[in-house]
Amino acid sequence: MNERFFELKKDKQERIINAAFKVFAENGYTHSSTDEIVKTADISKGLLFHYFGNKIGLYSFLYDYATRSVTLEFSTHVEKSETGYFELYKQVLAAKGDALKRFPYIFSFLKKADEETDTKASFEISEKREKFSLIMRALKERADITVFSTGVDYNKIWYILDYTVEGVLEKNIRGGSFRADLFMEEALEYVDMVQRMVLT
Repeated sequence: MNERFFELKKDKQERIINAAFKVFAENGYTHSSTDEIVKTADISKGLLFHYFGNKIGLYSFLYDYATRSVTLEFSTHVEKSETGYFELYKQVLAAKGDALKRFPYIFSFLKKADEETDTKASFEISEKREKFSLIMRALKERADITVFSTGVDYNKIWYILDYTVEGVLEKNIRGGSFRADLFMEEALEYVDMVQRMVLT
């Protein structure tokens, strides 16, 4: 990509990034068009190609930008010494909430990218995807599982939390006028409920 993209005003950068996140999240790589992206971002197609070259260049940039942004939020919100199972999950969730304030479709984009079947797109992000997967795995593996009774599948508890949070996020995005604070409030209610169910 053309590094001069970062010389644009911050609001214009984020408008372009958010438009691309949204279109790719909703359609996947193959069925996303640059026409739809520039229309959503309210920019010219020439400008998009000037900064990213082509669709695969934009897609690669977006994945890198998304994973770097989320990783930065983790470094801010997740305490290095935290191992408590639910406390750790809530800190990860807080990091996601802050990322969503600027980029409402960032996690929908990353989820869609994980499911990407287009060979070219999948190959383009494969190395970055593996690195991000290792970061997520390392966070999960820090969680103290001794808080659970014998027979409780702690992996499935994490999956239940993830699936629930994803569902809450999708519902909030579909509702229009997305607000990260309202999403976080609702998501935390479910996390607290699961915590009470399994630990009492």
